[in-house]
Amino acid sequence: MRVPLEWLRDLVSLPPDVDGREIADRLIAAGLEVEAVESVGAGVSGPLIVGRVLSIDELADFKKPIRWCQVDIGEAHGGVRGIVCGARNFSSGDLVVVALPGTVLPGDFVIASRRTYGHVSDGMICSQRELGLGDDHDGIIVLDSGAVGDDASALLGMGEQILDIAVTPDRGYALCVRGVAREVATAFGLLFDDPGLQLADLPPPGASVAPWDCGVDDPSMCGLFTLRRIVGFDPTAPTPDWMSRRLIAAGMRPVSLAVDVTNYVMLELGQPLHAFDGAKLTGSVRAGRAAAGERLETLDHVVRTLDADDVVIRDDSGVIGLAGTMGGLHTEIDERSTDVVLEAARFTPEPVARTARRHRLSSEASRRFERGVDRVLAPYASARAAQLLLQYGGGIYAGMTAWESPYVPTIIEIDADLPARTAGMPIDHATTTARLSEVGCAVAGDDRLSVTVPPWRPDLSDPADLVEEVVRLEGYDNIPSRLPMAPAGYGLTRHQRLRRRAGITLAGLGVVDVLTYPFTGHLDHDALLLSADDVRRRAPRLANPLSDEQPLLRTTLLPGLLAAARRNLSRGTDSIAVSEIGRVFVLRDHQQPDGTVGPLRPAVDGRPSDEELDTLEDLLPDQPHHAAVVLVGDIEVGGWWGPGRPATWSDAVELARDLGGALGATIIVRQGSDAPFHPGRTAALEIAGRLIGHAGELHPRVTAAYDLPPRVCALEIDLDALIEAAVDVAPAPNVGVQPVAKEDIALVVADSVSAADVEAAVRAGAGELCEDVRLFDVYVGPQVPEGHRSLAFALRLRAADRTLSAEEITAAREGAIAAAAGRHGAVLRGS
Repeated sequence: MRVPLEWLRDLVSLPPDVDGREIADRLIAAGLEVEAVESVGAGVSGPLIVGRVLSIDELADFKKPIRWCQVDIGEAHGGVRGIVCGARNFSSGDLVVVALPGTVLPGDFVIASRRTYGHVSDGMICSQRELGLGDDHDGIIVLDSGAVGDDASALLGMGEQILDIAVTPDRGYALCVRGVAREVATAFGLLFDDPGLQLADLPPPGASVAPWDCGVDDPSMCGLFTLRRIVGFDPTAPTPDWMSRRLIAAGMRPVSLAVDVTNYVMLELGQPLHAFDGAKLTGSVRAGRAAAGERLETLDHVVRTLDADDVVIRDDSGVIGLAGTMGGLHTEIDERSTDVVLEAARFTPEPVARTARRHRLSSEASRRFERGVDRVLAPYASARAAQLLLQYGGGIYAGMTAWESPYVPTIIEIDADLPARTAGMPIDHATTTARLSEVGCAVAGDDRLSVTVPPWRPDLSDPADLVEEVVRLEGYDNIPSRLPMAPAGYGLTRHQRLRRRAGITLAGLGVVDVLTYPFTGHLDHDALLLSADDVRRRAPRLANPLSDEQPLLRTTLLPGLLAAARRNLSRGTDSIAVSEIGRVFVLRDHQQPDGTVGPLRPAVDGRPSDEELDTLEDLLPDQPHHAAVVLVGDIEVGGWWGPGRPATWSDAVELARDLGGALGATIIVRQGSDAPFHPGRTAALEIAGRLIGHAGELHPRVTAAYDLPPRVCALEIDLDALIEAAVDVAPAPNVGVQPVAKEDIALVVADSVSAADVEAAVRAGAGELCEDVRLFDVYVGPQVPEGHRSLAFALRLRAADRTLSAEEITAAREGAIAAAAGRHGAVLRGS
C-alpha cells in the first residue's frame, strides 16, 4: 500500500516538521511493515515550467506523426520556445509541463537543445513516465490548472513523500489511507476523526428518476449490498489533477472520472466499489452464487467459465461481474455512459478468495475483500463516491437501495491483566482500556473486560488478538529481554540429545547438513520409481500449497536432498556430500490422501481438553524423524598425494554403520532391494530383525530424472527406530592385554547367501574367544563353482586372562567353519 504523505495529512493533523521517515519509524514500532519512504520525482532536477501551447504544426514527412509546437513558458524563462513532440493527446491552448534545457530526468537523461526532424527542439513536453510519476506514456501531461511560467513541480507534487507499506494478511484495514491514518494518529497521540463514519452531504433524490433495485440471493456470500444511481452524468468530464496525482502516487493509473472516483474512494476508505452503466443493466441487480457452467467476459477481455462456488453479481440478463474481484465487460462504464449505478457491498472473505484463486484473478478489490472489509462501511463509501461524481461530472442523484443481513458485532471477554501476564511487563487496567479504545474497540468492565470489536477489524476474534494490539501499541521494544530460567532437572530430552549426536556424527564424517522444504509432489514419487502401492505414496495433501507442483508433504527426505545436490552441481561444485535430519509424514491406514480434517479449533486461552488432544492426534499423520545422506562425485578428494576416490555404495553403508555406532546400536547389513536404489547395489539396514532403512547406489533412472551424474549413492534410515535401540552411555571398549591370535578362513557359499549371515555364523561359532570378524575378500572365478562365491574372513581371537593355546585357537577356528557350514552350507575353500 502506497500512502502519499500529503494525503495522510488530510486525515491527521500532523505537525509540519514531521517527515515520512519519522512516521515510518513510528509505524514500524507499532508493528506495520514500512518497506520504503519514497519521494515523488526523486530522479528529476532542474526547472519544470508550466507552458501554454500556442500553435501546432503537423510534420507529415516522417514515418511517424511528429508535431512542431510553439509553447509560451513566460518571459522569465525565455518566452515562446519551439519544441518537437510526438504525443497526440493535446491541442492548442492546453497547459503542459515543459522541461527546459539543463533539466535532468530519471535515468540521468539530460535535456538539451538539439536539432531533430528538421527543427531545433528547445526543451521537452513531458509525460508521467518521463518524470517518474507513473507508467503512463500514451500521452503528455495536460494540466487543468496553473499559470504560464509557474513552477510545475509544485502542481505535480514533486518531492512529496510516499510511504510504501507491506500489508500483512491480518491487517486488511491498513490497505487504505483511513486505516494508516488511524495508526499514525495513535502513534503520535493525536485525535482521529474517522472519515469512514461521516456520511457525505448528498442532494435530495430527483423526483423524475428512481434508484436501482437490488437484492441478495445467497446471504452466505454477501451480508450488505447497496446501489446508488446518478442520471445525466457527463462521461467526458476530466478527472481533477489533484485526484489523478494521488492515484498515480498510490500506484494506480487514471482512466476516467467514474473509474478514478471508485478507485480513489477505495484507497481512501478501504471499500472497493464498482460502477455499472445503467443503460446496459436489465432488471434487479443481485449478489449470489454462479450456476456451474455460466460464462462471463471480464474487464480484462477474458471469457471465464464459472463454478457453482463463485460469488457473482447478476441482473435479469445473467452474470454481470465476479463479485469483489472484477466486473463484466458488458456493463462497463465507457465514454457514452450517462447513467451510473454505483455498487458497494460487503462480500464474505472466503468465497471471494476462492473465486479469485480459481480464476487466477487477483485484483485490488479481491485483496481487500479476502482480508475482510469494514462491515458497515459500504453506504458511507458509496455516498462519498457519489458526492465526487456529482461534483466533477454533474448529473441528478436518484437515491440508494440496500439489502442487509442482521449485523451482530463481535464481543470478546478478556482478563484485564492478560496483556501484562503475556508480555511480562507492567500494563495496568487503564492502559489496556486506553489502547483497546485507540484501536476502535468499546470496552466495559473492570477485572474482566467485555470488548466490542469495531467493524473494520474482522481480524480480532480471540483474546490473544487483543493482547497483541495492546502490546504492539505499548511498543515491542519496551518488552524486557530476559533469558528464561530452565527449572532444575530439565533440558534436552533423550531423543533430542541422540538426534543431535547423530547430526554431529555425520558432520564429523564430512557430510554437510542442509535444510530443505518439506514439500513434494507425485512427480517426485514417479522419479523415485515408487510402486503404486508403496507406503511412501500415502502423502498428506496441503490445503494451501505454495506450489501446485508440490502439494504434498514429504514421505522421504531424498527428493529435497537430490534437488539440493543438483542445484550445487549447477553452481560449479564437483563433489557433494549432504545430509538432512528431519520429519517425514506418512498417512495412517484410516486416513485418506485427499481427505480433509475436521473443523476442530481449540480455544487459545487455555489448554485443550484430553478429548480434544486425542481428536487432534488422530487427525495427524505419522511423523517419524529420518536421516538421509546423498553422495555425488568423490568421497576422497584427489591432490598431490594421489587421485581422488569416487563414492560407492559401500561408503553409504559405512556411513550408516558409523551412525549406528555413534548411538551405541549395531546395524546389521543385508542384501536388499528397494526403490529408488539400484537392485544389485542396495543394502537393507536392520536392527534386531527390524528393517530401518536402505543404503546403496541410486537407480540410473532416478539419477537421470534428477539430472544428476551416474553412480550417485544415498542412504535413508528411520532415526526414531535407531534411537529406540540406542544406548544412552556406550560401554567403553575392552582393551585386551593378552596376545591376539589371528586366523583367516575362506568359505565358499551360494550367491544367494548374504555375507552378513555368514559373518554372524562365523562369529557365533568361534565363541566367546572371538574378538572381531572382518570380511576382507570376495572372490568369484576358477576353483569356485558357478553360482557360488568365496568369502574370506579375518578372525581375531583373544582371552582376557591368558595366552591362547594352539588347541583353543584350532577349536575356535573349526567351530566357526562348522557353524557356517551348518547354517548356510559353507565349504572351506581348498578342502
